[in-house]
Order: sequence, then C-alpha cells, then structure tokens
Amino acid sequence: MPSDPLVARHVLEFPGGYTRTTGPVIGRFLTELRARRLVGVRTAEGRVLVPPLEYDPATGDPVTGEYVEVGPAGTVTASAWVREPRAAHPLDRPFAWALIRLDGADTALVHAVDAGDPRAVPPGTRVWPVWKDAPTGQITDIAYFAPEVTKIVSPVRAEYRLRAGGALRVFLEGVARGVFLGGRCARCDQVYVPYRTSCPECGGRIGEPVELPGTGVITTFAINNLPDPRAPEVPFVSAYVLLDGADIPMIALIGDVPAHEVRQGMRVRAVWVPEEERTPSMANVRWFAPTGEPDMELS
Repeated sequence: MPSDPLVARHVLEFPGGYTRTTGPVIGRFLTELRARRLVGVRTAEGRVLVPPLEYDPATGDPVTGEYVEVGPAGTVTASAWVREPRAAHPLDRPFAWALIRLDGADTALVHAVDAGDPRAVPPGTRVWPVWKDAPTGQITDIAYFAPEVTKIVSPVRAEYRLRAGGALRVFLEGVARGVFLGGRCARCDQVYVPYRTSCPECGGRIGEPVELPGTGVITTFAINNLPDPRAPEVPFVSAYVLLDGADIPMIALIGDVPAHEVRQGMRVRAVWVPEEERTPSMANVRWFAPTGEPDMELS
C-alpha cells in the first residue's frame, strides 16, 4: 500500500538519554527512594510537599530545607482506570493512575495502583508501595502501589462423625423399615415426632415409641427457586407436614405436584425409596406427594 505523501515521519531522540541535574531537593528525594524511603520537604507555612519542590507553589517562597519522612502508606484522593495498558506503562495489566496523599504529606503524588478492578480504588482507598528488587534512585523504584489488605480468604473444612444414639437411633431404625416413630407423653397426651425420650412441654419421661402412618397434612410451606440435590425439580416446595396422629409437624420436601398447586391443608403421603435401597436415614423418604383426598381445615 503506497504511503501518504502528505504524511512525514519524524523522530525526536536524545542519544544516550536526556540528562539533567536533579538539584538538592529532588536529588534528596530520589536518593531516599533508592534507600526505599519516602520524604517530603516542609514549607515556611508548615506544609509538607511530596514530591518535594524547591519553592512553595502557593507563595513562591523557598522551602525550609527540612525533610520529613512520610508514608510509606497513603490514601487515594482520585484515580483514572487504564483498561488497555501501553508498552511504556508500569504494568502490563489493567491498573489505575491515582493521586496518592502519603501519610504525613499535604500534597499528592501520581503513581500506579494495581487494584485488579476499577471499583477497588474509590477515593479514600488505603494503599502501600511495592518496591522493585534493585532501587536505582528513580520514581519507578516504586513498581506500583497496592491496596491495603482488608480481607483474606481461608479455606475451611471440618470433617467429623455423628453417631446416632438413644431416641434418634430408634427413630432412624424405624425409618429404615419404612415407618415413622413418635413418642407419646402420658402426662400431656402429646405425640412428638421424631421419637424422643422426654417431653419438651412438661419434662416427663416418654415410654415406648408409637408407630405413625405415612400420611398427613401440610401446615405451612415455602417455594424454593435455588437448586437442591434432594429436590425433584426447581422450583420445589419444602413444607411442614403434620403426620396423622402427631401433634407437631416435621419438615419434608413435596413432590409429584407443581409448586404453584401446593397449599395449606393438602393431604399428603410419604414416598419411600425401594426397600432394598433403604438405610437408617431420612433419605429413605424421597418426598411427600398429594393423596388426592379433600383438603383438611387447619385450626
């Protein structure tokens, strides 16, 4: 493709690099950077300028020559996000240019912040410098600033075993046989399921378990839209089912019926897994399904 005759290419270059003297103020700042320290200079009015200047920009007066160590942490006052870094940028991934007021300073310096996300550098973000391995006395001795560590993610896993004993063992052994076992309090005449050995109402001792049928009525329910490996489909219904002959309901899944058709008072029955698959576990009950009987009126 022919070049455009109206476009001329020019190159401005200083062979060996552009060299200038730093002067005593900037020179001190860069020398401290090489030692991984950050300093500012105090003005006659008591303000600390970072980076240091030879003259107070507010008054034009010479600075005092008193150097003050600042930082190393600072606070972002403003930022601009760079989505596509260029070759000359300090980072090869998206980052923010930010105005950072170092602790103890009254002015802000511009530097890169490696935040990973533009939402991670709002004004007020606390940042710390990340130094290069071999400082040479340039502002790039700070590779970049990084936000303070404000949260950590720690993997948590606890493995333990629960051994069913007493009343729970009796109840689960009944479930393994395909029946629900409750307990009747002789004093309160209340039947509780699962089976227990003491009455939660009066504290009296409960004797032998009572076998209850696998039918009952829905007292209240909730429609769930999040997946659950135990559920037949999504959305699914979890409900409190009052077994016939019991005085307190038990929680269970409802299946074999669209979620929007489930209602209070609906008569349901337990749907069990095949007998050869049963274990002493509530997983033996797949869910409760409608019996087709007329609804019950709940008092």
